[in-house]
Amino acid sequence: MGFIKGTSSIDLGDTPIENIFIDVYMPMANGTYVKVYLMAYKYACELDNSLKLCNSTLAKSLMISLEDVHRAWDFWEGKGIVKKHSELESEEDYSIEFINLKQLYIDNNFKHITVDETANTSDDYSPSTKDLVEANQNPLIREMFTDINKIIARSLVPNDKRKIIKWFSDYNIDPPLIVKAFSYCKHNKNITSINYVGGVLRNWYDMAITTVELLEEYLLKQGERYGVYERVYKALGFSSREPAEADMRIMDKWVDDYGYSLEVILKACESTSKTTKPSINYINGILTDWHKKGVKRLEDIDVLDKKEAKATSNQVNQSSSVKTKFHLSKSRFDEYTPEELKSLLLRKQRNNS
Repeated sequence: MGFIKGTSSIDLGDTPIENIFIDVYMPMANGTYVKVYLMAYKYACELDNSLKLCNSTLAKSLMISLEDVHRAWDFWEGKGIVKKHSELESEEDYSIEFINLKQLYIDNNFKHITVDETANTSDDYSPSTKDLVEANQNPLIREMFTDINKIIARSLVPNDKRKIIKWFSDYNIDPPLIVKAFSYCKHNKNITSINYVGGVLRNWYDMAITTVELLEEYLLKQGERYGVYERVYKALGFSSREPAEADMRIMDKWVDDYGYSLEVILKACESTSKTTKPSINYINGILTDWHKKGVKRLEDIDVLDKKEAKATSNQVNQSSSVKTKFHLSKSRFDEYTPEELKSLLLRKQRNNS
């Protein structure tokens, strides 16, 4: 399936919503809070200053209570993406300022480490202790260090962290790609050396691989097994997790023992819509069943589905035609004529009297 955007012959206006809101913030809120944010944002984008807009107007437009509007603004303010500006005459009817989400994301996650202008800017430069302290205050970088500690099974020392920080400026990359580099070296080469990982990142940079998406595309083209792990995890919604050893052994079986292509494996991953807790074991059950039934290619899956659907239909038809003890049988009274039955009834009444 896919999603296709249609066109219109009449321009009825647009309200530009940043993808960061859709990808990051919208999934964490209920529908009412999302409606309040979007409708108010539409009002904020309109140029007609003559309109008298307030929270009461918003509540009426959305057909919700004023209390729901206030709760929505409390929620979004708590997430740091709006600011309330109270009016002097009323504490309840405040103005809302929408924070620029792109700038917020840059400030929080990709703030460049400031370097002393007098510092040596050559390749021999190593970030200072001040740079390291500032980096540790960045939530995304701090999370990156924690993920790396788990992958290499030890804690990074300050000198390791300085080298990693330097990679940001050397290769113009983001923390997620650095984490993937450590995971790749650990699982593919069983190497956790900081210098070795730096060399791998240098090679990727020379090949213009600067994002996780570009890395995934490259690994799949090269037939790298790690690329399969990453793609399957992404299909299951595990993008933020590193492949576990047990899961990798199961995925190796799909490729090595069953001979399945990535397309067949991803077809099985589509079945996760039938369960609330997708897992590698769930997909393994599907692929193992397919393997036993002789499925080798995508085309075989369609043939199997049609065959099983037909078998199920036949079973239903057969079960409806099978007679059980609850089905009506022919009564012995059917052997008598109406006159004989009347005679029997009269005889029984005389005997009772």
